[in-house]
Formats: sequence, structure tokens, C-alpha cells
Amino acid sequence: MVRGDGKLSHDLLPGEKGPQDACGVFGVWAPGEEVAKLTYFGLYALQHRGQESAGIATSDGQRINVYKDMGLVSQVFDETTLNTLNGHIAVGHCRYSTTGGSTWANAQPTLGATAAGTVALAHNGNLTNSAELYEKVIEKFGKPARGELAQGNTTDTALVTALLAGEPGQTLEERAMELLPKLRGAFCFTFMDETTLYAARDNAGVRPLVLGRLERGWVVASETAALDIVGASFVREIEPGEFIAVDENGLRSQRFAEKKPAGCVFEYVYLARPDTSINGRSIHAARVEMGRRLAREHPVEADLVIPTPESGTPAAIGYAEASGIPYGQGLVKNAYVGRTFIQPSQTIRQLGIRLKLNPLKDVVQGKRLVVIDDSIVRGNTQRALVRMLREAGAAEVHVRISSPPIKWPCFYGIDFATRAELIANGIGIDDVRASLGADTLGYISEDGMIEATEQPRERLCTACFTGQYPIELPDAKRLGKNVLERGEQVEQDHGSCDPGPDSDLENLLTDDDKKERV
Repeated sequence: MVRGDGKLSHDLLPGEKGPQDACGVFGVWAPGEEVAKLTYFGLYALQHRGQESAGIATSDGQRINVYKDMGLVSQVFDETTLNTLNGHIAVGHCRYSTTGGSTWANAQPTLGATAAGTVALAHNGNLTNSAELYEKVIEKFGKPARGELAQGNTTDTALVTALLAGEPGQTLEERAMELLPKLRGAFCFTFMDETTLYAARDNAGVRPLVLGRLERGWVVASETAALDIVGASFVREIEPGEFIAVDENGLRSQRFAEKKPAGCVFEYVYLARPDTSINGRSIHAARVEMGRRLAREHPVEADLVIPTPESGTPAAIGYAEASGIPYGQGLVKNAYVGRTFIQPSQTIRQLGIRLKLNPLKDVVQGKRLVVIDDSIVRGNTQRALVRMLREAGAAEVHVRISSPPIKWPCFYGIDFATRAELIANGIGIDDVRASLGADTLGYISEDGMIEATEQPRERLCTACFTGQYPIELPDAKRLGKNVLERGEQVEQDHGSCDPGPDSDLENLLTDDDKKERV
């Protein structure tokens, strides 16, 4: 798979699509500070959440400037570019596409006109009523003749930007408070007009969003790690259903919806940085505890515990600690292969995972190994790993996974494979084990995973494991990454979006699935 910047992805196998992160958002209001550089470093800390495009918008109180492009944060921005982004307010974004394709037109922040000026908006999450919102845009403005939508932007972010236009005499804040209750799905917004920084989080709080304090201002960010890197002190989580505004009069907060917390449990398993905290729980500590519980639930006699770098490392530490089996490094990761412009030849491609990982033969030879990973999606990566370790002389390979089997798609900002491609969908654990070629296979229980997060079960979304969706979903025809790219079909059918035979949606939900979902 080639990312939008033309470089190979960081997936361990060419063509293997793992769980893709949502996006990273950052906002700052800080007179006297170099806000563009603060935003650059904040996005740098959030790069793991999206690697397709990056952008920053700034305002000096009179005018908004936006710079965005395809690629990593460090590729898009340099010192010269950042020096042109003047002002005391900024919002930034690093993107992985969950609605709309990976194109320059879909890069964020988006820019749009309002009744009182201009809005620049960055979004993390995924709206589930995009087809309905598109209809509202058509109803209100007709077929877009200007703005992001007219320029080819096919994201739910562009829809929100268009709908923030408001009526004459209406402030952006007033319009936002009207619009936010009408949005469905997962969203964390950071946005601004010429004078004010805003942030909002959906009433389920699916994706994380935090508030930080600078000596001369305020910061909002997807994760606490981004506060750390810019020297901001953590103040609190932005509440589900909360809207905040920061201007020369200080910070004010309003509630646009009653909170019904359902934070994404996969943030604890994989998505968030290990040095982040969510709801007071250290992500690293949660993952280590998942490893401990995994060891108690699925013990095995072995000589060495090794992680799949780097996502399996904290859980492997916990597994080794609880089991008494030594922890070791059995695999070496090439950190730079993802930077090459050169597609591998067929000969190299057949080597598969060796592009990214190579075993330490003297460490694994003759050993009974416990290999720890955070999740299994298609299973191709783990299958190649097991084969590679056996070729390196491993006596036994026992696979342990620090999350339950993934059986359901996510509609709230994570791009998994389609349901038909999920290896755990439709076959038992022993069949998965046989497919991987492992001696044994053990997944952590749902209870064990949840207990490791130290969050109440009722405050977490576990839909990808259970199929129980906390936010109501529309008909499957009105869902999907490319729903707005089917916009002409929406207009013709008054909202009945036919995905067509090539859509990922055709394998997402069967009739039985629809009956089972909540």
C-alpha cells in the first residue's frame, strides 16, 4: 500500500492493512508565542494518528492563513513555511482518511466562510450521518459552487465547515451550538475564526481530547503527549458534549448535548501513544496490565517472551513479569524502510515481513517463544512472523494477543479491514491458530482488557470486538469512507447511496449483522 505522500506505508507486509489510526488535532491560543511552531511540534507528537497529510491554520486577529500538503508533518513544514504563519491562534491537523480519499483536496484544516468572517476547522473522528448532512448542504445552498466542497473536498469535515456558515448577524459560536447537536458519530473538533479558538467533542467522547495551559495561553490536543512536547500543563479532559471557546476574555464552556460516555477501548490497546493518559489512566500502564492478565489467562511453558515491535512491547513486558518467563528482543525492526520511494520487486516482496522485521537468530534458535502482539486483523502479518521465527530455528511459537478477536468494523474513526477480511470473523480460535501456523494462540478476554483500562465497562465502546455500537448507525448504504464521493448518487436518490459492487461496504454488514447491532 502506498500512502498519499507516495512513500511505502509502515505496515509490516506490503499490501497488508492493519488498523489505521484516526487523526490528530491541535489548537492553541497564545498571544506572544510562536503558535505555528507550537502547533508543528504538537502535530509531530500526534504523527502516529495520521500520516497522509498535515496542515496548520493561523490567525493574527484579522486574517487566517492556511498551509497544508500531503505527507508527514516534517515533510510538509519547514522553518521558512512556519515563519509565514503569523498570529496568536492556530489549529493543526495530521490525517488518516476515514471519510473521503487520501487527496490534497481532503487535507485539513478546511477553510470556509461564515456570516461574520472565516472558519478553519480540523477534525478527528468520523461522522455517521454524512449522507444526511450532505442533503442539508444541498437543501441550504444548492450544489456547492464555492468553498471546499466545490473544490473537490469529499470529507465530513468539509460538510461541517459548509454548515457552519450560519445566517446574517449570527456568530460562529451561535451557529456551532445549533449545528453540533445535529452531528452523529465520533468527532473532536478544533477550529477558529479570526479572533477565537474553539473545540468540541461528541457526547460519547469516543476519541480523546484534552485541554492544557501555557503560561500565556491555552492548548487543546488529541492526546496529553502533545501537551508535554509543547510545555503545556494538563488541565482536564474536554467533556463529552462540551463546547469551549478561548479569546481575549478567557476560556468559556457550554454544553451542547448530554454526555453518554463511550470512549474507544482500542485507544488503550493500540491507537494512543504509550506516554499518553486517557481518563487518568496511563496507556503504558494499561498495556502492561493487559500483558499480565494475558499471562494469567493463557499461560504456557516457554523460554522467552518477545514483542512484535513496537506495539506489542508493553504487553510483552507485562506477560514476562506475570509469567516469570524472561523478556527478550527476538526481532529487530528496520525503522527506515517506510521512507523509501522504491516499490519492492516481486523477489523482495515475497520475503514479505523481512522488509520491516528480522529475527535475531542466536536469540530465538532452539527456544520456545511467546510472541506478543496487540491485535490480529487479517492475520497475514502474524502468519509471516511465525514462519520467519521457525525458519530462524525457534522450537515453538506461541502467539498471545492483548485484545480480543476483532470481528466488527468501526464507524467511529478507525479504518479496519472489511468484515469479510477479518480473520476472526466466522472461524474459531483454533482455526485462526492453524491459519497462523502457531503452536498455541491466546487472546485476552474482553473482561481482562476492560479491567486493565480501569474504566467502567459502560463508559467504553467495544464495538469492534462485540458488534454493540453505542451510537446508532444509519442504513449500511449511507455509511462508508466514500459516501460523499458518491454524492451525485445521494442527490439522485434523495439519500439512498448505493455503494456499488466495488465498495468496501458490501462486506461490512449482513442482514444478520444489522439485527445484532445495538
